[in-house]
Amino acid sequence: MIKFSSNEIRDLFISFLVISLGFSIIYSRSNFQNIPQILPMVMVGVGLGFILHELAHKFVAIHYNYWAEFKVWGPGLIIALASSLFGFIFAAPGAVHIYGQYMTDRENGIISLSGPLTNIALSLIFLAIALTISGNYNPLIGVSPEIFILFQTSVLGFSINAFLALFNLIPFSVLDGAKIFRWNPFVWIITAGVAGLMVFASFTGLFF
Repeated sequence: MIKFSSNEIRDLFISFLVISLGFSIIYSRSNFQNIPQILPMVMVGVGLGFILHELAHKFVAIHYNYWAEFKVWGPGLIIALASSLFGFIFAAPGAVHIYGQYMTDRENGIISLSGPLTNIALSLIFLAIALTISGNYNPLIGVSPEIFILFQTSVLGFSINAFLALFNLIPFSVLDGAKIFRWNPFVWIITAGVAGLMVFASFTGLFF
């Protein structure tokens, strides 16, 4: 049975707000007056990307009959905000803690893989929405404010989720990538390659 404690809900909400603010600082390009306009759009991309990433870990862990609960990491919140001031973000505000009997590398790898795969799927959905809009409208000229906001939100959602996927796939320490690589290096190479191409496309403006 899937259960959420009040502490878990609180930790998810705090982490969501901090990560959203961090990405908004980056996309404001040091023009902090733009943050109020950027923040709502970023919150959609981060809200779906971050929350669903962590829930994917939780649900898959529960599928394997483990107890799983998200817990915030205080230093990670500070690092996320501090790093965003320098134009990048170390997005590790917390993690899903899993409890139970001995976990195999396969189970650990699949649980870890579920998060980045969720971000990749979301990134592709946002990309499809943005391409549909750009294919039917000129998003910069002569469109309604609603269409323009949806386009910008989709572009940000594509970029943020691609980054979240690739960042979490770094094969280092407690990040998802280390556990995936230990389970199956080939799966890690394919997944990291896809995420890397998506990040490259978002930075180079390949689609827009």
